[in-house]
Amino acid sequence: MDMTRSMNEQIVETLYHEAMELAEDVRGVFARGFAVPDGETTDVVRIALSIEGMRSTTRIMNLLAWLLNQRAYFNGELSAHQLLRRNRLVDDRPSESLYLDALEPETRALIAETERLHARVARLDAEWREQTGPADGAVHALQDRIAGAFTATA
Repeated sequence: MDMTRSMNEQIVETLYHEAMELAEDVRGVFARGFAVPDGETTDVVRIALSIEGMRSTTRIMNLLAWLLNQRAYFNGELSAHQLLRRNRLVDDRPSESLYLDALEPETRALIAETERLHARVARLDAEWREQTGPADGAVHALQDRIAGAFTATA
C-alpha cells in the first residue's frame, strides 16, 4: 500500500470516529431539548431546536455516508469509479442566526462544530475530486442544475 493511500485511509478513519462522536452528541442534545428558566419552552426555542436539530443531524448523516463510502473503497468494497460516481458530499446548509440566538451557548457550539467538520470534509472531497477528475460530467451538471433549482426556491 502506498503512503498516500495509507495517509488518506488514516484521515478518513479519524474523521469517521470524530463524526460518530459528534453524531452521538447531537442526538443527545437535540433529544434532550432546552427549557427556559421558568420551565416553559418558548415557541421560538422549539422551532430553533427542531430546525437546527434537523440541519445538524442531516449534516452529520451526510458526513457519515461520505466517510463510510470512503472506508468501503479502502476495504475494496467499492471501485474507484463507483466511489467517484456515487460519493459526492452534499453541500451544507448553514444555520440561521435567528434560530441560533434562541439556543443555549453549548448547543450553538455543538452546531458550529458540525459545520466545521463538514467544511473539513468538503475540502477533502473537493481536493479528491480535483485529483481524480469527473466521473460523468453530464450527470453531475444535471444534478447541479436540479440542486440549484431547489436552492433558488428555498
